[in-house]
Amino acid sequence: MMRIEARRPETMNKTLATAIALCGLGVVAGAAVLVPKPAARDVVPAWSEAKWPFPIDQWGTGRAFQCKADDCGLEVNLYLRPKIGFCNCTTGVSDDEELERVADVALLDEKFSAPVPGHAIAVAWMKGRSRPYDVPGRSAGSTLAIAFNDRCDVIVATAVVPTGPAEKIEPAVLAFLNSDTVVRWAQKTLGL
Repeated sequence: MMRIEARRPETMNKTLATAIALCGLGVVAGAAVLVPKPAARDVVPAWSEAKWPFPIDQWGTGRAFQCKADDCGLEVNLYLRPKIGFCNCTTGVSDDEELERVADVALLDEKFSAPVPGHAIAVAWMKGRSRPYDVPGRSAGSTLAIAFNDRCDVIVATAVVPTGPAEKIEPAVLAFLNSDTVVRWAQKTLGL
């Protein structure tokens, strides 16, 4: 025969209190998991104009811009200048050889190399190429050469980061090159 014991009211109250406390902890823990965590601050590139740091050569000076690490994820220095009549009028900047011929990477050092092939890009109505470069005295891949043309005229951009690879910041650089600030300057500079 089975014997059934009656529980005392104090024991039942303790058991009920423990069960309610455990349920409460479960609800709090579940809420902590379900409550969305604050999103990480979106990085929104903010470019400011800087002084052109290079000596004047046959192409004159250009425009220099900087994006601080807080705004771009890492510090970026960008140098732009036009080279009027210096682009292949038939094909434009359509291959790595033309990009290297018109680019301004030599402003940083005469000796440089490209670890990987470049790729096609577009800036407003213009087409061109982008390619990372290794420059002596700088981190590998920390320089990005971009060139885009309108007929025989080319605009070259050189983006430099303190540590490579510069390819990480290419989307931010291309977005800036496609901004009203640069597109209006390009139109005026190219006489359009």
